[in-house]
Amino acid sequence: MKDFVKRFRAEDKAKAQENSRRNFLRNSALGGLSLGMIFDHDPEKEMEYITQKVNKSSNPSALKITDVRIAVIDKAPMICPLIRIDTNQGLVGWGEVRDGASPKYAMMLKSRLVGQNPCNVEKIFKIIKQFGGQGRAAGGVCGVEMALWDLAGKAFGVPVYQMLGGKYRDEIRIYGDTPEVEDPAEFAKKMKERQSLGLTFLKMDFGIQLLANIPGTLVGGKNWDLTKQWGNNPSAKGNARSYSWTKHPFTRIQVTDKGIEYLADYVGKVRGVIGYDTPLSADHFGHFDVNTAIRLGNALEKYQLAWLEDMVPWQFTDQWRQITEAINTPTLTGEDIYLKEEFIKLIDAHAVDMIHPDLASSGGILETKKIGDYAEEKGVPMAMHFAGSPICFMANIHCAAATENFVALEHHSLDIPWWEDLVTGIDKPIFNKGFVKVPDKPGLGVELNEEVVKAHLKSGEMFFAPTDDWTKIDSWDRDWS
Repeated sequence: MKDFVKRFRAEDKAKAQENSRRNFLRNSALGGLSLGMIFDHDPEKEMEYITQKVNKSSNPSALKITDVRIAVIDKAPMICPLIRIDTNQGLVGWGEVRDGASPKYAMMLKSRLVGQNPCNVEKIFKIIKQFGGQGRAAGGVCGVEMALWDLAGKAFGVPVYQMLGGKYRDEIRIYGDTPEVEDPAEFAKKMKERQSLGLTFLKMDFGIQLLANIPGTLVGGKNWDLTKQWGNNPSAKGNARSYSWTKHPFTRIQVTDKGIEYLADYVGKVRGVIGYDTPLSADHFGHFDVNTAIRLGNALEKYQLAWLEDMVPWQFTDQWRQITEAINTPTLTGEDIYLKEEFIKLIDAHAVDMIHPDLASSGGILETKKIGDYAEEKGVPMAMHFAGSPICFMANIHCAAATENFVALEHHSLDIPWWEDLVTGIDKPIFNKGFVKVPDKPGLGVELNEEVVKAHLKSGEMFFAPTDDWTKIDSWDRDWS
């Protein structure tokens, strides 16, 4: 008898649920007609219609990484290796290795990624961050981290900034970098063209290489023999700025009063054309010591620059503090720093006035937000360095949107006509009158335009070729016993 009652109640409950479902579907109005009438009272068709916008492609808890591949774009504005992470549910995540870094930095991580759930972004980052290092060596870790956030956002149907705690702003201010031109009048004209694009923040290059052919402006700038003193440096091009293996204080290059005056006059000509309404910052100057940095900083003070960038290597905290305390123009560094710990040292020492992480080498999206949040608590603003494709650019946009003390994001590709065509799924132009609208689509908010990417692949590179050689783990990775 008890079994009969249980069965009767179960059948009755099932009929009630079915009737309730049918009544709901048939009573749902569409243009004055019920769904039941439209679909001739076919419950299956009705259910298919009402659930057509439900995301059926992703079950986040069961999402797994199945493959990692690379395609390398040439001159966008640099060499830009793109990362594609595939999953068992058809979702694809996009990331990017920082300009100038080998894509192998990313491929060596594949064996640590396959089989992982990409939604566990922080957990995976803690597994792979040991394979990054200061400068370009962090490119693989950061590029993978971007792609993980893209996948997580797509899996949950939300933009990346939402997963970071939401956004402080709907549009991101862009500052335009401008490569140097020897003639200051021509350079000022180029800067004016940047203003005409709607940019409300500019950066200029006027390093000591401008002085290389002007007699009496540099001490030791022409006679530095890298091969004798430091060994062969293939990146050296014969000017004072390109001695990349020799840290600034060790070159002993000095700028004379004549050289200081020339550089200050160069900036003055630019200010005379663009005016003072637009913030104007200065890029890397070349390799000289603290004393020269202070002399140059004082000479430029009257032009009210937004910041002086990378005057000495970021590692020299005490030297940075010495410069910062001696001049009134804000100081800034950070594009080569990996992880928040080194930024914390600079901030706590009051060594710089602003920080300048590059998301593609600082640790990725979340780590850069953590860096910005720490600086914000100490009253330090954050600008963001960037030179890459729209994939990494959009990662920066989400991070900038979610970080309160953000000032401006670099755009290094204003002169590349096909740059925005590398991606789809976003309103064009992406850059509009000095700002970029924060996308609300899931993940990074863009997809790769395969045809345009194929048209701009680096010579000899394949389009996301198989990477089976990188699948097997062949080392003991744990950094503790």
